[in-house]
Amino acid sequence: MNIRPRTPEDGDACVEALAQVQAADRYPVEWPDDPWGWLTPVDLTGAWIAIEAGVVLGHVGLTHDGEITRLFVTPAARGRGLAGRLLDTVRATARHPLKLEVSSEGEAAIAFYERSGWRRVGSSRADWTNAAGEPALLHHYISP
Repeated sequence: MNIRPRTPEDGDACVEALAQVQAADRYPVEWPDDPWGWLTPVDLTGAWIAIEAGVVLGHVGLTHDGEITRLFVTPAARGRGLAGRLLDTVRATARHPLKLEVSSEGEAAIAFYERSGWRRVGSSRADWTNAAGEPALLHHYISP
């Protein structure tokens, strides 16, 4: 398994991995009309993938303001430490603390971040809805 910068040629494999995550976890909550575009927001400054035998197992992005975005690991690849390795890869490139948001519905992700030393610094309501059809509650974290 290798972690490397994502390239445009990785698009189809990244979308396939995202589809597996969405089917298992409802992340993203609603399947985007343009999944590659969703994985490539306008403020993205870099993205990395965990890949093995040509199959994308995980993905993470970083925005210009130091926010982790689009972090996921496919269901079949969980339990191998890939999320931590992806975050460590991004942290190695940053010169300042990173931040991220996670929905309160993402209990496993919240537990992972808190075990990894990320500190919750606040919460707010999103402009999109959760599974109950209410504005999602987002928790804001800063890296250790």
